[in-house]
This record gives sequence, structure tokens and C-alpha cells, in this order.
Amino acid sequence: MRLRIGMAGQRYDVVIVGAGPAGIFTALELSRRSELRIAMFDKGPPIEKRRCPAREGLDCAHCHPCSVMTGWGGAGAFSDGKLTLSPNAGGLLAELLGEQQTQALIDEVDTVFISYGATRTVYGKPGDEFEALAKKNLLAGLRLVSVPIRHIGTEHCSGIMARMYADLVRRGVHIHLRTPVARVLVNGGEVCGVELGDGTVVDSPRVVIAPGREGAPWLKQLAAELGLSLVRNPVDVGVRVELPAVVTEPITQLLYEFKFLYYSRAFDDLVRTFCVCPYGEVTLEYAGGVMTVNGHSYADRKTPNTNFALLVSKNFTEPFDDPVAYGQSIARLANLLSGGVLVQRLGDLEAGRRTNAQRLSRSVVIPTLKSATPGDLGLVLPYRHIVNILEMLHALDQVMPGVCSPHTLLYGVEVKFYSNRLKLTPRLETEVRGLYACGDGAGITRGLVQAAASGLLVARALLSDRVPGDSGQG
Repeated sequence: MRLRIGMAGQRYDVVIVGAGPAGIFTALELSRRSELRIAMFDKGPPIEKRRCPAREGLDCAHCHPCSVMTGWGGAGAFSDGKLTLSPNAGGLLAELLGEQQTQALIDEVDTVFISYGATRTVYGKPGDEFEALAKKNLLAGLRLVSVPIRHIGTEHCSGIMARMYADLVRRGVHIHLRTPVARVLVNGGEVCGVELGDGTVVDSPRVVIAPGREGAPWLKQLAAELGLSLVRNPVDVGVRVELPAVVTEPITQLLYEFKFLYYSRAFDDLVRTFCVCPYGEVTLEYAGGVMTVNGHSYADRKTPNTNFALLVSKNFTEPFDDPVAYGQSIARLANLLSGGVLVQRLGDLEAGRRTNAQRLSRSVVIPTLKSATPGDLGLVLPYRHIVNILEMLHALDQVMPGVCSPHTLLYGVEVKFYSNRLKLTPRLETEVRGLYACGDGAGITRGLVQAAASGLLVARALLSDRVPGDSGQG
């Protein structure tokens, strides 16, 4: 027999599935502007319990769920806290809302982060230096996107998320961590609650699903169960590049994070830089049964290296409709060959030989991810991806001489699973009445700020769409 939460007047007005930035900002806005009964559920642990052995110099323990990806604050809690303050990067909200409304939401999100302790320094504001740099990059076939960025730092992100948690608890939000949601319940085309992993039923006339990137497979399964339409997003597969920080410093001092777009000559595929981590370190992620690579930067602790992702975006057409599985299969191959993540010197990749421990020990660039296994990315990545990545690296070398040093390190693979984009209204409501979706897991955002902005948008849609029985006073 299923247990039921919500009997005897204990039903919730809103249930939020996922405690990352999208879910948190939904709850912050609802609790600030109403007295609605709100419950949040996440399968991961509290932020103070989110311990990753790999981040402490030990081997990845293949935790289920991954403490880097799940728990209070979501993947953003252990990111390097880059707040991308432009509608032109970090998601697709501008397609739904237009740039003006998206920018207004981004500005509000930024103000909230500052109120909880984010730094006030902003990098990458447009100016004469940026314009000169952009013109220079055009000669190399690169397009530089202007994106103002506020950098919080990995060590400060978790503190901000902890303060948000404390505020929500004080406001009466019921937060249930280590509590996975199995199903969303629908009756007559309207949402009526959720079923937890232990069979407990939670009643609610409105549900917000914000599962983050790690929850993309769960969301795909949910869409199939409820008959929700999905729009294919591209899957991004590539490598993380690590090189001496002095090579990128002329640009990172000005922009902090450079965002370059490049269309390869060989295949006309889009290749882009992503998640630049000046003086940072390469890290691991474990999600969906595969290990992938990422990067972080700290505000108060620096390494001699900078790292960034180079991602090749690929759209698929009929009959293939599972880009997530495609990305996971490439990651699994890297895991199979290395026991985790591969690292290869650029010079070895271009020479068609694997990097071994001896060659890696001679490298000028000392890897910050000590657990990476020297190997051959040519046995993992498709030929098309390798050609695209090498073209992009040589283009970057024209504007940042030294990028194409034979000692530059390439870690593989990095995969971004943005493939399950739900069909949503501009209010982010699904085809089921009362069921809303936001954040990276819904396929509409790709980072902290737009994920949080999507949470604000959902909260305001809920506040304007009260149904009989709401306990909130507004």
C-alpha cells in the first residue's frame, strides 16, 4: 500500500523536484511573495554532507548519486560559480521570452546572488579593448561573444547555497533531501502530485520539475510516461584543455571567461569554448553511470594552469532520437580504456601515438587531475570530432600563442547532456496542466544564471495562476 503525504490538510500547494539553482530560485521567489505550502525534494545529500573523494585526491568512488552533481545546490554548488550575465549565453530563455525580458530576469538573479555574498567584480564588459580583440579573432575564423561574468569561486558557492537553504527553512519551506521522486502523478490531464521512491504519494495541484543535467535520463523517462513532447537538442562532446595560465592570461585578465565560436573548415560543425577556469583545476563528474571531466576555479586558491572545454555540437536527425545515449557511449568507451578519464598530450595526439606515463612525466604542463590515465583519445573520439577540435586549437593558437604547444594536455571526454528539451509555453508550463519545468534538465538552460532565471519565471507563473484550495495569502 502506498503511503500518502498530504492527508488531513497537509497537502502542499507546490512541489519542486530538484534542489539546484532552478528549484532554489523557484522556492525563494514563492516563499518571498506568498504563504504557499512548498515542498522540495532532491535525491542528493545536504550541502554539508556532499563529499567527493575525487576532489580530495582519492579515486572516484562512483557514488550513487554523485555528490558533485546532486544534492542541495545541484551541480552549481560545486561549480566555480561563474555568473554569466547575458541572455546570449547560458541557455535558450531568450528564444522563449526575447532578450529584454531575459536580461531583466538575469539582472534580478544577479542581485539575489550579491545579496547572499557574491563578489561585486564583473569581468568582460564591452569596451575598446574587447572590440580590438574581437576584430583580431575574426582573422582566425573565431567569433568572440561578449559576456559579462561575475566569478564567485568554488569555495564560496557552497556557502551562498547554504545561506539560501537556511532562509528557505526559516520561511517554512519543507526541504526533503536524499528523497528521490519516482513519478509525477497526473489525473485528467492535470498534475495531482508526485510519488517518491519509497512509494509515498505527495499531493499537490502544481509540480515544478527542475532535475538538472544529471536528471536528464529521468526526465526523458517521465516524458514518455506522460506523453510529453520532446524537442531534440544537440549533444556536446569534446575535451577539456589544460595549459599554462600565462598563455591565456592576456584574455582572461580582461574577460575572465572567453567564449569563442568556430565553424570547422572540414565539416562546418560548430566548436565552442566552454567553462574557462583561469588558474583552476580539472575535476571529475560521475552521472548516468559514466565518468566525465569538468573544471573549477577557486577565488582564493590558484594553480599554475588554466583549463577550458572544447565542445563539438552535433544535431541528429531521423531515425536517431537519443543524443544522450550517444554521448554516454563515447564516455563509456573512455572509461573502459582508462578506468576513468584519459589524458593525452596534444603533440602525441597529432603524431598519432598514445601518451604513456613516461611521456606525460616529461610534459611541461603538470596535470591537475592526478587520477587521469595517460592514453589515446584517437581510440575514443570520432574522427570528425578530433578534426574539429584540432582545427579549433590551431585557430586559438593564432590569438593566444602557445595553445598548440605539444605539451598542452587534453582530457577526455567532456560531455554536456542537454538533449531532453521539453515542449514548453513561455511560462515554462508543459502539456500537462499545472506541471512546469525549468533549469538545465529541462533542456532550456545551460548554467547557473539562466537556470535560476527560469526558476523565477516559473514562480511568477504559479503566483499568477492560483487554484482553489491554495493556502497562500499572496
